[in-house]
Amino acid sequence: EAGDSGIPQVNTFDNQCVGTNIPTEYYTSCEKGMNDAFAEGPLVGSEVERLKVVLQDGANHAVDSSDMAFRTCMRNAIRDTIRKAAPSILEPVMTVEIDCPTEFQGSVVASVNKRMGVIQGSDVNDDGSGLKVVAEVPLANMFGYSTELRSQTQGKGEFSMEYFKHQPVPRNVQDELMQKYKEEQQEAA
Repeated sequence: EAGDSGIPQVNTFDNQCVGTNIPTEYYTSCEKGMNDAFAEGPLVGSEVERLKVVLQDGANHAVDSSDMAFRTCMRNAIRDTIRKAAPSILEPVMTVEIDCPTEFQGSVVASVNKRMGVIQGSDVNDDGSGLKVVAEVPLANMFGYSTELRSQTQGKGEFSMEYFKHQPVPRNVQDELMQKYKEEQQEAA
């Protein structure tokens, strides 16, 4: 289960089994299988986050069932399900507050846009000398921004940022990351 409303903040395992189709001693093996599947995601090998696994039923075999069999079965079932669910790679997005003299507004806004930022607002100080720009920018695009801002504002600009949320990376970036991961896997083999 996953969805935009009520997305769990951590991976959760919900055992809703009723009856004895799966003996109780195998429940922890199923949860370990979930953790195994989430430790290395199918896209780029990154940890899978914010999913809920609901175990409703299963089957037991007197000879073939074991802790390892249930763990492996759960891991493989989750991996298959994730692949079919069209997963996406998430990246951290930061709220960035930039303070600078008003004469640099154009270049500051342009640099935020260049970094795939979304301007949320801007306010001019009461005396008209300073400007505060608030934007949401992917963290990966903020590297080197301090130097760029100083250069654009003759050393008069400052910024701060704090974590805001995770959001899916653009499709072209996801495709590049997946291709790079696939190449690394082939080289390691």
